[in-house]
Amino acid sequence: MGKTLVIVESPAKAKTIEKFLGKNKYEVVASLGHVRDLPKSQFGVDIENDFEVKYITIRGKGELIKELKRAAHKADQVLLASDPDREGEAIAWHLMETLKIDKEAPCRIEFNEITKEAVKTAVKNPRQILVHRVESQQARRVLDRIVGYQLSPLLWRKVKRGLSAGRVQSVALRLICEREEEIKSFIPEEYWTLEMTFATQQGGILVGKLSKIDAKKAEIHNEQEVKVILDELKDAQYLVKESKKQIKQKNPAAPFTTSTLQQDASRKMNYTAKKTMRIAQQLYEGIALGKEGTVGLITYMRTDSTRISEVAQKDAREFIMTTFGEAFVPKETKNYKVKSNAQNAHEGIRPTYVTKTPEIVKPYLSPEQYKLYKLIWERFVASQMAAAVLEQTTVVIGTGRYEFTASGTIIVFKGYMEVYEESKDEKEEKEKKLIAVEQGQSLICQKQEPKQHFTQGPPRYSEASLIKTLEEKGIGRPSTYAPTIETIVSRNYVVREAKQFYPTELGALVVDLLKEYFADIMSVDFTAHLERQLDAIEEGDYYWKDILREFYKTFEVELKAADEKIGPVKIEDEVSEEVCEKCGRHFVIKLGKYGKFLACPGFPECQNAKPLLETIGIKCPVCHEGDVVLRRSKKGRVFYGCSDYPECDFVTWDKPTGEICPKCHKGYMVEKNTKKGTVVICNNKECNYELKADTEKVNEGEE
Repeated sequence: MGKTLVIVESPAKAKTIEKFLGKNKYEVVASLGHVRDLPKSQFGVDIENDFEVKYITIRGKGELIKELKRAAHKADQVLLASDPDREGEAIAWHLMETLKIDKEAPCRIEFNEITKEAVKTAVKNPRQILVHRVESQQARRVLDRIVGYQLSPLLWRKVKRGLSAGRVQSVALRLICEREEEIKSFIPEEYWTLEMTFATQQGGILVGKLSKIDAKKAEIHNEQEVKVILDELKDAQYLVKESKKQIKQKNPAAPFTTSTLQQDASRKMNYTAKKTMRIAQQLYEGIALGKEGTVGLITYMRTDSTRISEVAQKDAREFIMTTFGEAFVPKETKNYKVKSNAQNAHEGIRPTYVTKTPEIVKPYLSPEQYKLYKLIWERFVASQMAAAVLEQTTVVIGTGRYEFTASGTIIVFKGYMEVYEESKDEKEEKEKKLIAVEQGQSLICQKQEPKQHFTQGPPRYSEASLIKTLEEKGIGRPSTYAPTIETIVSRNYVVREAKQFYPTELGALVVDLLKEYFADIMSVDFTAHLERQLDAIEEGDYYWKDILREFYKTFEVELKAADEKIGPVKIEDEVSEEVCEKCGRHFVIKLGKYGKFLACPGFPECQNAKPLLETIGIKCPVCHEGDVVLRRSKKGRVFYGCSDYPECDFVTWDKPTGEICPKCHKGYMVEKNTKKGTVVICNNKECNYELKADTEKVNEGEE
């Protein structure tokens, strides 16, 4: 009796699965991803022949395919075990076609987690290839090919070579550019707040904020209005009008989906979406755990569902009971609302074995793998735990037509917070406890603290907030976010600085051009509608070629009109004051792979070029001779160094302010972006001095 051939995508996955199935009855091999694809050097889609697709063997895969065919010929059965999503289904379909497997044969298996139980169950229950799922993936692939291979050359001809346009990337770029326009057009408005520090007769302290004037929300627009209020409050008597306590429950967040994992890893660990998915893939495919062998540590990481299997829920409840106690186990199993368009056959991202805690597997993981596994494990366990119980206290202090409000929260029962906290804000809530006061009690004003503020414009997109927005608007799929972001960065359409995206002049120009001539492709609503149609192909609600015909009918007209109307677009280089020492021309500033640099405009006759030193206007805090300049790493991350490098080796990721620490007088102050906003801190780790980096005008009135 021959063996069963199981074909997976990666060697790591093959190694893990072969251990579960054994070598006697099964041979597990890897296809190394796709074996066929559209040709790179040709369009590959015959539009005139009703979008007939031409697939070719991927270069370099010839020998691999011969080996797969030999193995398939010797095997009694072939099982295709590519990833459990649309692309995985397409890979299985291409293998079926290449190996000439009967289309009616039950040759497809899938599993959401690489565990012995899941794999053995899968091989006992093969099914046919889901043609509608393949067509859904194929329609996306062809649409992206049409846009990329017909629109990108237009940009090459009209603007410059090397540019690209895409169905998802162009809309993502539009969001970043339009946010930048909002920021530039934003006009800050002045407003003031008034805080009072009150004391009880026994010496207890309470800080209240002016909340109401004449029973309406307090609004103070300028310093003059503040002075009027302070004059009226000169001899005021303050009484506690209301003191109430309220018990509230705070429920845990759902298990991770692809996008929420990318967002949290970006916020908490500064991982790019690409890095997060690379590490998650390693955890999914299997990690060698000493004598236990290779084990898949997490479920499949490309998912938009938060559903959790009943078995995993049961295991989690038992673990929580044993580890934390009965009080931490919710009365009813936690289930979370799933989006209507989610692929609910998948689960949310979770550990395959909840008993494999981060500390148990830490010796076998790299630091990056450990951090991501810990994040996934904690989020999942917390999602199955009881809600936290908070006691919120609100005190209203009144005098005349003014009301001040003080509020605080204490944790009565930690619940899921024992394991996982969604944000740093929760830590601040824990520590804010109000003193006990009673209604009618008189208070003494000890301090008046008016503060000037200005309204803040919308923030620039970070990787986390861009992914969240793309998902909320229904643009792209979870698997597309990482490559989309990498593309717009690599094309120099945007740059990353301090975790935020800034559009370049080139990016803004491309967006303006595409918005004018390709309204549908650049429309957020149209892109989301098209995404829903592509999803519906999988359900059999649309025929895939009908979607392509409808799209191309408009696109073809727009493409022709744009080609006729758009003249050559010249991007003028910014001329610098620095002179080329070889030919005497003024250097121009160009944008390269690693940021801006100086180049001689006499190219190719003169090929002189040098780094552009962007000074930030302060002297080096180490040598005090050179200037602090902005530089970029090979990955595009901004850092700061001395212009006299290598004579001076000063370097820092955080932007120096030019000030020496007023506390330790040794370190220098730097700007650091945190959850609380931008703070100015001392770089000396032995000094804890910290100062908020916003400028607030403070007037302290008398009691």
